[in-house]
This record gives sequence, structure tokens and C-alpha cells, in this order.
Amino acid sequence: MDIKKTILPFLLTLIFFSPLWAQEADFRVKYAGLDSLLNEKSFFGNHLTGFILFEPDSQRVIYEKNSHINFLPASTTKLLTFYGSIMILKDSLPAFRYLEIGKQITIWGTGYPGWKYSKLPQQGIDEFLGKFDTINFSDQNWKEESFGYGWQWDDFNYSYSAEKSPFPIFGNIVTFTNNKRVPLSNIPYFGKVAINLEKTNKGVERDRYVNSFYFNPNNYTESKSEIPFITSPELFRVLVKETLKKNVNTVKHPIPSSHKVFYGGKIRPLWIEILQESDNFIAEQLLLMMSDKQFLELNSERVIEYIQKTYFRDLPDQPKWVDGSGLSRHNLITPRSMISILVKIEKEIPRSQVMQLLPQGGISGTLKNNYKARSPYIFAKSGTVANNHSLVGYIKSDTGKIYAFAFMNNNYLNKAPEVRREMEKVMLYIKESF
Repeated sequence: MDIKKTILPFLLTLIFFSPLWAQEADFRVKYAGLDSLLNEKSFFGNHLTGFILFEPDSQRVIYEKNSHINFLPASTTKLLTFYGSIMILKDSLPAFRYLEIGKQITIWGTGYPGWKYSKLPQQGIDEFLGKFDTINFSDQNWKEESFGYGWQWDDFNYSYSAEKSPFPIFGNIVTFTNNKRVPLSNIPYFGKVAINLEKTNKGVERDRYVNSFYFNPNNYTESKSEIPFITSPELFRVLVKETLKKNVNTVKHPIPSSHKVFYGGKIRPLWIEILQESDNFIAEQLLLMMSDKQFLELNSERVIEYIQKTYFRDLPDQPKWVDGSGLSRHNLITPRSMISILVKIEKEIPRSQVMQLLPQGGISGTLKNNYKARSPYIFAKSGTVANNHSLVGYIKSDTGKIYAFAFMNNNYLNKAPEVRREMEKVMLYIKESF
């Protein structure tokens, strides 16, 4: 037997495959370490947790747990709205549709949320409408409800639950500032605030059914109260009349084919607000703007169905998607479908730009106080409602690799900060080990 002929192929095989074996062994160690942080014996074994770690460049799933199970996504729903707006709205935003006859103009809302909303740049709506003696407003393209399906009724008094409307003004929110223990309104129409000594609230509150506001001067210490007002065509007429000092009427005219469009600037400021600050109001209005663009009517349900059939038909699992913001507890989506949506977004906007739009851990937006490091390593959209918290986006490891992930937690009894701390341990392990 020729020893040299026998041993030489073995040595060549050993030399060739040894690095691969070493890599495989190293990966198994990393996988086991990650699994120990997420398995049933860990903190995440006490409630429903879904997790998937995905390498976009190789299109490879690195780790998954319950990625096929539906979770309540909360504000990570805004990633669906974001993608829909990329595909339908493109860049320039219609602010309203109009028909002018002499010194009279009739307007129809497109859902555009920017008019006198302090979070968005103003686009000259006052100046344009100010040229006319009479303004007629029609809501005949409105096929929607003020509140989304599955929103909590008792959120009406909180700024994160502003009503939807065809042509919002002031973000459909009135702001009261505390001036020597007297509330001052940014909207003169809501300037009268009643005194209610029976209430223990520290700020201004609104009656559930009408636009009546009250405060208790004995407890009034809140510096600023931002409260949604109840919208209606008549209130819109009054607020526009008060703002522009013009004659304003409500009418019931359909949109004619000869109408024109007034544009409200670029879409990027709206993206920043819904992703960085998780603005529910803007997210809902964006969805309505998509409906306006596609159907010339404002109908969230119809445009969601359109996006599902047109752009989301190839997702691993079809989401149950009912609103633009994620306020509804009827929304459901799987972690692996969230990853597929990130992949779709990357095809339209470069990954580096998407990462800049998303909140950065320890730096910006809703992640400013979490996931802190010498340099940011988490770029993700968060979502929280009672007993549910999710995080979807990108993680940058110490080796420089970029991974996409979806980390979804439902039905826990812990406080949300505790869940976030345990999630941070998982993300730090990935940062340092992968």
C-alpha cells in the first residue's frame, strides 16, 4: 500500500475544509449563545416572542423563533404605511384639490396633514386661499370614520389619538399652554376653558362627546396640554373662516374632472415624523392620501386592500392590516413578513438611507434613550401598546455586517422598560458576536 498516495488526498481535504469546519463550529457556538437568550428557559419564555435575524446581502436566515406566528405589531405597522407611500405617493404630495371660478374657490381635502401643523413645514396654503373672497369646502370624497377600526375609545383625550379628517388643520389638535396657571389656546375658537373643581387632572381635558374643555386651577401644573378636538365639516368651516378672515361655506359637490391640485411639498418630512417620532396622526393621513391618489376618495380600508393585493401578495404570510398607525389591536403580522417588507423597502430606497430615516439607538427618535453605544448599532422602528412591544429594523455588528431583524413580544405582564432591557441584552450579544 502506497502511504503517500493515501495520506496526500486526506491532507489536501483537511487543508481545504478545515476553515469551513472552523467557521461552522464558530457559528454553532454563536447560535447556541443567541438561543440561550431567547429559548423557553429565558426571560422570553414567559410570553409570546417572535424573533428573526436575517442577512440581507446573502438572503440567509441566521436565527428564527416563532417567525411564522402572527403578532400584534403596534407602531411597527407604520413600516407597511411607509412602504405603501413609497409605491403610491412617490415624492410630491397633493395638499388639496380645487376648482376656482373668479374670486370663489371650492376645495376637497386629500388627507394632507400639514396645514398649520407645527411638526411639518408650511407650504403657502394661507397665501393661496387668501386670494379668494369665498371658499367652499366639500367632503363628498370622504368615505371614512374619524377613528380607526379597533382604536380604544378612552384614548380620545390624548394627542397620539387625533381624529382623521379629509382636510386637517392644526393637526386636529388644540394646544393649551400654562400662563400663570391659566390655560391659553393656540386656536382662538377654543379659548374658553371651563373650571371643574371635581377633577384631579393636572392639565386641560376635553369632554368625551363635545369640544368642551375644562381644568382644575387648584391642580393645574402641566406646562402644555395637547388635546384632539372633534372634527366636522362645520368646525373646519369655522376654523378656516377664523384663520383666513374669509367667507367660508360647506357644500356637497363631487370632485369634477376639471379640478386642479395644490401641492404640499415633499414627502420626506412626513416619513421622518412617522418613523422617528411615530406620529400616528400623520401615518393615518398618509394612508388617506394614498387612497386619494389611487381612487379620488378617502377610504383607508379600500387602499389597504389595494396595497395588500398589489404589493404584499408575495409576503410569506398575509398580514391582517387595518390602520396606518398601529393604534388598532386588530393588526396582525408575522416577523418573517416584516423582514420581507424591509427587503421590499430596500429595493426602492438604498439601505443606508432607510437606516438614516429610522430611529437610531441612543441618538434619535423613539430609541433616543435605549440601545446606547459608542456608535449607533440599532436602526429600527419600535412599537408599543399595553403588554405588547416590537422592534423591527437593522443591527450593525462589530464586524461591520448589517443584519435585518424583527423582534416581537406580545402578552407579557412585565413593565415595558423591563422587556426593552432584556431585548437589549439580545441585541448586544448579536452586535458583539456576529
